[in-house]
Amino acid sequence: MPEPFSPAQLLYIGMEVAIAVTSVVGNVMVVWAVKINRSLRDTTFCFIVSLALADIAVGALVIPLAITISIGLQTHFYSCLLVACTVLVLTQSSILALLAIAVDRYLRVKIPTSYRRVVTPRRAGLAVVLCWTVAFIVGLTPMLGWNNLSGLRENGSISPDLVITCQFENVISMDYMVYFNFFGWVLPPLLLMLVIYAEIFYMIHKHLNKKKGAGGHSDPHKYYDKELNLAKSLALVLFLFAVSWLPLHILNCITLFCPHCQTPMFLLYIAILLTHGNSAVNPIVYAFRIKKFRTAFQKIWEQYFCCKDVSALEMQASERKEMPEPDPRQAAAPPPPLLLKDMPNNGPPKPQSPTPRHPLELGPKQALSILEQNSV
Repeated sequence: MPEPFSPAQLLYIGMEVAIAVTSVVGNVMVVWAVKINRSLRDTTFCFIVSLALADIAVGALVIPLAITISIGLQTHFYSCLLVACTVLVLTQSSILALLAIAVDRYLRVKIPTSYRRVVTPRRAGLAVVLCWTVAFIVGLTPMLGWNNLSGLRENGSISPDLVITCQFENVISMDYMVYFNFFGWVLPPLLLMLVIYAEIFYMIHKHLNKKKGAGGHSDPHKYYDKELNLAKSLALVLFLFAVSWLPLHILNCITLFCPHCQTPMFLLYIAILLTHGNSAVNPIVYAFRIKKFRTAFQKIWEQYFCCKDVSALEMQASERKEMPEPDPRQAAAPPPPLLLKDMPNNGPPKPQSPTPRHPLELGPKQALSILEQNSV
């Protein structure tokens, strides 16, 4: 008869279930939002979808397996190792997706006029495939032999039929986790992303300060304002990822470099919950920080959960998007309407100058149309 769960285990399992549900629902909404909103079908959001798919797998697959492991299930060594490697693959895919997003935003700011020519949808798709390929290679390396099987055989803590109590530290080598995974594939990408975002903010502020010094608010100013807001949101995603994953890697370093140090179980539980919770927070960041996601989430909620017809609202939004933004000088002095007094008795009505309705007819915007196309 299995032992009853302790209050700490029950609390841990309850929080894991809540995180799993939130992660799956939130990240499905992210993928759904990109599907229904054409303006989100962009290279940056292609990488965001890749990140969301990894987070969906964490909620639907990794967390249930983590709960199973926490119970102390007796399994075959390689079955338990495969479960642990699945976590590593998804973690690495998230890191590489965040790196791809950072590089994409850097190119948008560095080469705004030629960005569309350099970063094509085909190249973005190849980048996503490359990220997942590297993630599988890094995450499945323990399956090729860099694991704890030889150590367990030496100390006699594994049966001849290779059945063990399935726990992460029982099957994964701490040498691999610290030297290869953390020092090789987690810490360097995080530091590189930190440098990239610092450079992005520097370039954007330099452009904004240049425009302020020149006076006025032009379209390039609006473009870099949008880039700044989106860069802040994605940098926040990166910051939350680092905060969520670094504690567990620090505990791994303590386990390797100080084998006699005892790590309290509640600290380990907190570190594991932080890593899983990171998969649930990204959709919340998108909803509060990125207007296009917020609008798409609202439409999904109203149409599919509240059973409201939002086709009319979508048509109005589409029409507003197609209409050019009015020039402030024209808005301040609109052309007068045609009145009866403008129609003299002995002649035709006075001609009225046509109001430009197409973006190409708006002089100040025509030269900056490439920047507007690249804006997200």
